[in-house]
Amino acid sequence: MAQNVQNLVVWQKAIELTVKIYELTRSFPKDEIYGLTSQMRRASVSIASNVAEGRGRLSHAEFRQFLGIAQGSVFELRTQLLVARKLGMGDGKSLDEAGFLSEEVSKMLFAFIEKLRPATQKLKADS
Repeated sequence: MAQNVQNLVVWQKAIELTVKIYELTRSFPKDEIYGLTSQMRRASVSIASNVAEGRGRLSHAEFRQFLGIAQGSVFELRTQLLVARKLGMGDGKSLDEAGFLSEEVSKMLFAFIEKLRPATQKLKADS
């Protein structure tokens, strides 16, 4: 099952999102370096990292589990983007771009998770 993670579009988009978050948080107040800045950076890195770790696992079930963890990190990051916006941190355009990318990554993760769901679970869910 282990294959080159760099070929996965969802991983590529997650890396793009991480870079965007690092760029965005450079403009945050210095007193946030251990607060929101750190949290947003860690959440964004966690997304691509969990996709990569899952890809290196031996079964679809394990991969799916790590994709679920990555999805959780996306939701965490989206919450932090909202907090940053409400606190007036970062510029609106960069926040919008990060939000769009996070939504795109989330949709891709959801589709991938569904694709890896065992056929027996798919039948039950469709009933």
